[in-house]
Amino acid sequence: MPDSLAPTVLSPDATAHLDDLAAFVAAAPSSYHAAEEVARRAEAAGFERLSEADAWPDPATGGRYVVVRDGAAIAWTVPAGATPTTPVTVLGTHTDSPGFKLKPRPTTGGHGWLQAGVEVYGGPLLNSWLDRELELAGRIAVRGDDGTVTEHLVRTGPMLRIPQLAIHLDRAVNDGLALDKQRHTQPVWGLATTGVPGAEPDADVVAALADAAGVAPGAVDGFDVVVADTQPPRRFGARGALFASGRLDNLLSTHAALAALLASADGDAASADGDAASADGDAPRVRMVAAFDHEELGSASRSGAAGPFLADVLDRVYAGLGATTEDRHRAFAASWCVSSDVGHAVHPNYPERHDPANHPVAGGGPILKLNANQRYASDATGSALWQSACRAAGVPSQAFVSNNAVPCGSTIGPITATRLGLRTVDVGAAILSMHSARELCAAVDPWYLSRAMRAALDVTPA
Repeated sequence: MPDSLAPTVLSPDATAHLDDLAAFVAAAPSSYHAAEEVARRAEAAGFERLSEADAWPDPATGGRYVVVRDGAAIAWTVPAGATPTTPVTVLGTHTDSPGFKLKPRPTTGGHGWLQAGVEVYGGPLLNSWLDRELELAGRIAVRGDDGTVTEHLVRTGPMLRIPQLAIHLDRAVNDGLALDKQRHTQPVWGLATTGVPGAEPDADVVAALADAAGVAPGAVDGFDVVVADTQPPRRFGARGALFASGRLDNLLSTHAALAALLASADGDAASADGDAASADGDAPRVRMVAAFDHEELGSASRSGAAGPFLADVLDRVYAGLGATTEDRHRAFAASWCVSSDVGHAVHPNYPERHDPANHPVAGGGPILKLNANQRYASDATGSALWQSACRAAGVPSQAFVSNNAVPCGSTIGPITATRLGLRTVDVGAAILSMHSARELCAAVDPWYLSRAMRAALDVTPA
């Protein structure tokens, strides 16, 4: 990757953040890769990686920790001198993106083509996946000689393409493209005609995955593998003001939250060395990033926001601090969660689809998401806390609310608020082409969001 994505018109810090986001996306073609990249970066910053199967260290003396569960990761810092009632601030995001997932018995094809059987994952814009060089990425479960099962991350690099039907064979295609989710979304990945140069009539998708992971094909007993676009993130447009990438929903938020937490931890270390004043003064807090999987499917899994992962981690942290049930309730009453997911910037070609009075614009700073039907968890107090964080960070902010005739989606925010009782606010960065294979935002907005998140880690609810 080049030193910078484009000639710099942003501040050096904003440019560095965008370059780092591009590297994060490139390293995370699946939720499993994203969780591992969170852990890798945290470990490089001095965090201790924990296993859920082991006893955890005593957090009372402070520390930095990270734990991975499948495609989800939670990283946190405990201030020195934390007590059973020390509150927590959680930055919540998700690691998965809409697209396609590999089916069982995935090797298919016909008419001289090798194809891969895929299933629609979440709610992608199907047409955006056409005519792109795609890869397979995720994890495979491998059986050892002793019967044990180990997991391996895998990615193939450019391997597949979902070819569009030529206009000569569908003269009405520009009057409205209709794709059958089964018949029209199966990618090609090779030639199967015997005797044709380069053809591999006996090729197998699972064998290709095993080869990419460096394991024996016959040892693969299971896989969770998705399809990912291979085009690198790119900055472009007038004065380099735009940024396009796959999986901005929601790696943009995950990266911003992790960058905020690592900056917070660095600030605490400097304060401990006497090099800087404490950022949180007399109100130390447990600071945490919770990046969940399966948000695009409703979050109902062991690694999703509706599952027990965050509650499990918090239970163990507070048990280590000697907290009783009463202590945890007191701590949570002074805690809050910032749920961050991308949101809709006003589309210049479809302005009527947006609320007529609230027009979030690209480059206008983080959006505060509000919904009367609790599709977002923001309330008046949470909104005020977020506005306080934006002011402290010196970044602009704006509100998002749906057009009444165009119902909005939801996030991990209401789920987290319901599961734990934490005051929760829903925020994010405004983008176009949400759920496309390649989404679009203003180049400055990821940096704005991360700065606001960094400030939110030090905001103390009343």
